[in-house]
Amino acid sequence: MKLMRIGAPGAEQPVVRVADDDHRDLRPVTRDIDAAFLAGGGLDRVRQAVETGTLPRLDVTGARIGAPVARPGAVLCIGMNYAAHAAESGAAPPEQPVLFYKSPNTVVGPQDTVLIPRGSQRTDWEVELAVVLAHRARYLDSPDEAAALVAGYAISNDLSERSFQLDVSGGQWSKGKSCETFNPMGPWLVTPDEVGDPQALRLRSWVNGEARQDSSTADMIFGVHFLIYHLSQYLVLEPGDVVNTGTPQGVALSGRFPYLRPGDVVETAIDGLGQQRSTCAAVAS
Repeated sequence: MKLMRIGAPGAEQPVVRVADDDHRDLRPVTRDIDAAFLAGGGLDRVRQAVETGTLPRLDVTGARIGAPVARPGAVLCIGMNYAAHAAESGAAPPEQPVLFYKSPNTVVGPQDTVLIPRGSQRTDWEVELAVVLAHRARYLDSPDEAAALVAGYAISNDLSERSFQLDVSGGQWSKGKSCETFNPMGPWLVTPDEVGDPQALRLRSWVNGEARQDSSTADMIFGVHFLIYHLSQYLVLEPGDVVNTGTPQGVALSGRFPYLRPGDVVETAIDGLGQQRSTCAAVAS
């Protein structure tokens, strides 16, 4: 299934995309796609409603698309999880997953405006596979156990202001990761049965129509299920939490491309998960 949320920020309504031209209103099933919905067996209820044909059709033409999950409790991010990206960043591949956090209010829709922060000189893009939890993950026994806890997958653009992240960080990265609008997400939350193997997905990004990143989740150093298992040994992941699993090579930090400026258009895509298109603008004074 492909779940999505449409409407103005803060007033999105839940939708299931049955086919390209067939969207169904999920309000008979849930008020939103959020932690309570996921933890309470919401995906099974949606699947049953789709199978029985009880959901009304919905015309989504021209509607704003919001992030596919209402504001998550946590956005956990894995740094340098592709060897080639670690190399272009000037670092050795990590021996353990590198964890940092983004503020949950960075999560916006896949076509929303990206705001270049005040004082920014080095705003960068990062296409990433995002994993959304359906159930609590706490002290898991194995990566195999993690698979059953996944609600679905989505595209994240883990935008970064490198000067904030690296030059004035104080040793942590979150300053450069938590600027407003710095996590476009969606358009869909795609359930695992439609995704198949999460380690066999092509990821791509473009800036102003020019190719930047083109890789596969097969190149991850630490796979999706291992990451959830690993994180559960150190923290508790809750339903609705988002895990951004790292970005491949091809970002501006490599020195091969210019950083983002107002007016630039960033597009990201992952096989089976759709595509994003965000226009950059200067933050209002």
